[in-house]
Amino acid sequence: MPLYKSIIHNPKTSIKIWKITESYKDLIAPLNLTSSSIKRVEGMKSEMHQRGFLSVRHLLREFGYQDADLFYDKLGKPHLKDGKQISITHSFIFSAVIISDDLVGIDIEKQREKIKIIAHKFIGYEYGYLNEDETDYVKKLTVTWCIKESLYKLFATPGLSFKEHCLTIPFSDNDFTSSAWIDYKEKKHKYTATYLEFEGFTCAYVL
Repeated sequence: MPLYKSIIHNPKTSIKIWKITESYKDLIAPLNLTSSSIKRVEGMKSEMHQRGFLSVRHLLREFGYQDADLFYDKLGKPHLKDGKQISITHSFIFSAVIISDDLVGIDIEKQREKIKIIAHKFIGYEYGYLNEDETDYVKKLTVTWCIKESLYKLFATPGLSFKEHCLTIPFSDNDFTSSAWIDYKEKKHKYTATYLEFEGFTCAYVL
């Protein structure tokens, strides 16, 4: 399947989402991968991860980039050689890339009941407004996780805790943009958080 969704958040920031329906063979055939990327994808034990990796390269092409334009720092954070900011995610059958002039982070997660089991590991401040008796509790937990994962990717700082340092506030009804903070070493950093839902998945990004 070609591009699933394209979003222009503002003149400096765009998001593209891919639905992974192609086989590994069909995904890799048109790509011009670097030797390190070939080694990396061939070393993956899961075909799902291989297809996710390759779908991200297709998204790069949608933005006008090639695999060789992407590199990773020692913390594993992706960068583009032209200096644009980038963040990458994939989960099951979806992958996404956000590119901006500003610092960004993005995450996609499947909405699953099992997230309630690990909620205590990443929810702190948010317990003040989250209600586990609500019918959309799993969706709200998933949004919160995606935002915190996006903050973590953006900040790229060892020791950052989802529960202690990443804070989200509730979204208003029918409003998919809100604010989030990183409270780290006595400094507060404020970001704009946006989310969307599709086919049982949640995607959130921050900038």
